[in-house]
Amino acid sequence: MKPAAFTYHAPKTVEDAVAILGEVAPSDGRVLAGGQSLVPTMAFRMARPAHLVDINGIAALDKLAVADGRLVIGAGTRHAAFQRPVVEGPLGSLLSFVMRHIAHYPIRTRGTFCGSLAHADPASEWCLVAATLGATITARSVSGTRQLAADDFFDWAMTTNLAENELLTEASLPLLPPDTHFGFYEFSRRAGDYAIAMSLVTYRLEDGLIVEPRVGVGGAEGRPRRISEAEAALSGRAPSAEAFAAAGEAASATVDPMEDLQANAKFRRDLVRTVTRRALERAAA
Repeated sequence: MKPAAFTYHAPKTVEDAVAILGEVAPSDGRVLAGGQSLVPTMAFRMARPAHLVDINGIAALDKLAVADGRLVIGAGTRHAAFQRPVVEGPLGSLLSFVMRHIAHYPIRTRGTFCGSLAHADPASEWCLVAATLGATITARSVSGTRQLAADDFFDWAMTTNLAENELLTEASLPLLPPDTHFGFYEFSRRAGDYAIAMSLVTYRLEDGLIVEPRVGVGGAEGRPRRISEAEAALSGRAPSAEAFAAAGEAASATVDPMEDLQANAKFRRDLVRTVTRRALERAAA
């Protein structure tokens, strides 16, 4: 099928994009970045935006930089930019490892990091990274600029607290200490499919004991989030099969799993237990 008719806008600056979006957002204006989610829904006419604001020509959004102890990722940054570590240390390695699990190569060359956050699919790997590591999302409109913590940005499946006239211009992630251990594990029916459940974990060791644990779970609920009960099960313990199993059990008991055509709630709950444990095992390897 072909998309319904729409008016195309191609701003060259952030200021122009924000101004245009402020005018067309009330008429169902949409932002086009990678287009890997929006364009297919338009082709099936499940989405019929009256206006498309294409931000691909805005050079200022092609940004990857370190500032104030954080990695700043502009709205034009493609998934493929993380094929190799973009920053030294654990964060660069973590992003590179997670990126390889995103869909398929053609999608990774077009889709964008910030576009994934704006789309807010519960099965998005980047949304899980943002929620687990504590991303800050920057939104800009004609009224000004505001920053949202990941916990405040994600509302529920495919829903964020971004206003209709706001442009997500960048996201930032904290640089991780050099001694950070990380692990990521996801389960999908086939390679490249949406994850039914996944987990991202980080921690440090002091005197052989786990400190500053972060345990994030995605794909199982309507939004990705940290599981404080699983983190409590790890804190102050030595990395071990027993500790990892306890964290997996805590995560499984805490989540409120979705049900869909892919899996029922019981299956997803069991998966959360397993993906959490396996992510921790990878972190300790």
